[in-house]
Amino acid sequence: MNKRHYCVVGSGWAFTSGVSYYTCRLTHAFADDHPASAILMRRLIPRLFYPGRARVGRPVNNLDYGDHVAVFDGIDWWWLPSLLRAIRFLRAQRPDVVVLQWWTAAVAHSYLVLVLAARRLGATVVVEFHETADTGERRLPFVSRYVRVMGRAILRRCAGVVVHSEFDRAEVAAHYPVGDLPIRVAPHGPFDHHVGEPAPIARDSDRDSDDFTVLFFGTIRPYKGLEHLVEAFDSLSGDEVARMRLLVVGEPWEGWTRPLDLIDTSRHRDRITLVDRYVHDDEVASFFAQADAVALPYLRSSASGPLHIAMSAGLPVVLTDVGGLRAAAGDYEGAVWVPPFDPNALRAALLELPSRRGERYADPRSWADTVAVYDELVREAGRS
Repeated sequence: MNKRHYCVVGSGWAFTSGVSYYTCRLTHAFADDHPASAILMRRLIPRLFYPGRARVGRPVNNLDYGDHVAVFDGIDWWWLPSLLRAIRFLRAQRPDVVVLQWWTAAVAHSYLVLVLAARRLGATVVVEFHETADTGERRLPFVSRYVRVMGRAILRRCAGVVVHSEFDRAEVAAHYPVGDLPIRVAPHGPFDHHVGEPAPIARDSDRDSDDFTVLFFGTIRPYKGLEHLVEAFDSLSGDEVARMRLLVVGEPWEGWTRPLDLIDTSRHRDRITLVDRYVHDDEVASFFAQADAVALPYLRSSASGPLHIAMSAGLPVVLTDVGGLRAAAGDYEGAVWVPPFDPNALRAALLELPSRRGERYADPRSWADTVAVYDELVREAGRS
C-alpha cells in the first residue's frame, strides 16, 4: 500500500460539537494505515454569538489525539497569529492530502487560505461535507451568498468531494458548482468511543428498574423534531406509559424552547427526565447504558452523531426517514422507521419498542470503509 500523509482540518475542542469528535476519529482512522496530522479550528466565532457560549473552552471530552498524530490547535477566527502558525505547521508536515471538514460558514475564510497554502505545497485537497450550511446560519440573510462565493473559490482548487449519502451528494451539487469534480460517498464511521463502562450518575429516586427507557440525545434545535416525540409520549394512556420513561439529554440551541415547554406541561411529566445541558463524555456512556432504545425524530438530517453512538451501543433506534439517515442506518437491523412530522407514527413506534427490550444489534459501520473511499478518490486524482 502506498503511504500518503493525510492532514485533517476540522473542529477543535474549544467549541466542541459532533464534528470535533468526527475530526479526531477520522484522523486516527487515517493514522492506522498512513502518516496523519490535524489542524484544528479553535475559536470559530465571537463567543457572544455561539449558542453554547457558556461552555466554550470548558473541557467536556475524554476523546483526544494520540501522541502518534501531530496536531496544531488551533486557528482562531481573527487569524493572527494563529493562521500564520498553522501555515508553518502545514509546511513542516508537508502532507500529501489535506481533508477539509465542512460544517459551518465560520471557517470558510480560514479554509480558503489553507487551501491556497496546501496547493502551493503540492498537496491534494478534498472537502468532506457534513452540511452544505448550518441550519441556524441559513436563516441569516448574508450567509447563504457568502457560503456560495467562498465554497466556489475553495472547490475550484480541490480534487474531490466526500459526502455521507446520495442525499448529500445531491445537496452539494444543488448548492455549489461542482461541475466534473468527483463526489464520493463515504460512510460515517462508528462512534464507539462513547460506549464503554458507564460512570455513576444521579438517577430519579422514583425510577423503577423495570421501566423501559427511551432516550433522545443531542442538541435541541428546530430540525431535531423533539417536540413531536414529546407529543407522542404525551398521547400514551396511563396504562401504556406506566412502565415507560422518556429521557431527554441535550443543550438547547437557537432559542428553541418549544420541546421544553411541552415537557413542562406534559400530563406524563413525572415519567420524563430532562437534562438540558451539553454533557461531559464521562456521562454519555451512562445515559446510553440507561437507555433501552433511542428516538431521533429529525425533520431533516445529513448525518447524526447520536445515531452512530446508538448503533455502536447496539440499541433499537426510532428514526425518521429523512435526508441521509436511510443511508446511515438502512442496513442496521435495530432501526425502526417512521415518517417525519408524525406524532401518531412515533406513538406507534414507542408502543412497539418494549418488544425489543434487551435486543442488541451489530453496527455495520467501519472507519476502514471510510478511509478506503478516500484512498480510492486520491488515487483517481493522481496522487499515487
